[in-house]
Amino acid sequence: MNGTGRAVYSISAVSRMIGVPVATIRTWEDRYGLVIPDRSASGHRLYRRDQVGQLRFVRTCMAEGASAADAHRLLAEQADAGPPAAAQAGARARLVILLADRDPYAAEFQEYFLRTEGFEVEVALSQEAARESFSEHPPSLAVVELLISGGAGLDLCRFFKKQGNVLIVAVSVLESRDLAVEAGADAFLLKPLEPLQLVSTVRDLLGSSAFLGPLPGAGS
Repeated sequence: MNGTGRAVYSISAVSRMIGVPVATIRTWEDRYGLVIPDRSASGHRLYRRDQVGQLRFVRTCMAEGASAADAHRLLAEQADAGPPAAAQAGARARLVILLADRDPYAAEFQEYFLRTEGFEVEVALSQEAARESFSEHPPSLAVVELLISGGAGLDLCRFFKKQGNVLIVAVSVLESRDLAVEAGADAFLLKPLEPLQLVSTVRDLLGSSAFLGPLPGAGS
């Protein structure tokens, strides 16, 4: 089960975050069996944040010249030591975040923490307002409360995904992880949200997190 405030990431989101093709991540899982994600009811792979760190460690080792087998051997050797130290992230741009939430107080709370991290934030308190804001100020990432406008959050996720390459964090008081991923969400968080966990999840997906810093050779 996904604990309160703990993010899970789809394999496509993990692929973007670490710069490794989806097919390669699947091959590593089948061949080495070290990073085994959870599965949704329909079979979608769902990764915890520590697993993203493990895959990033493998990617970093390979960028420095190790084979995939050697990188996974090193990962196994460091399993008891916890996740590897992250590289220091570079400066991040001011990216636009759309908060689509039915609760104005929750939205204000989330907005405060995201703005303190340097993000620009647009708030929408209904499905209609979220669609309008999306058209006027296309965001880099949308945080969608699934119960917005009487439970229209899943439709909103689908709509956003059809419009462009926007990242989506779905949030809900209900355990709706599988439905959110099916609707196109890149990550899911269970309410009540921990502000720092929301911020770290947003930064992870946008590639501006100290935990998931720049990779050696990532620009090649």
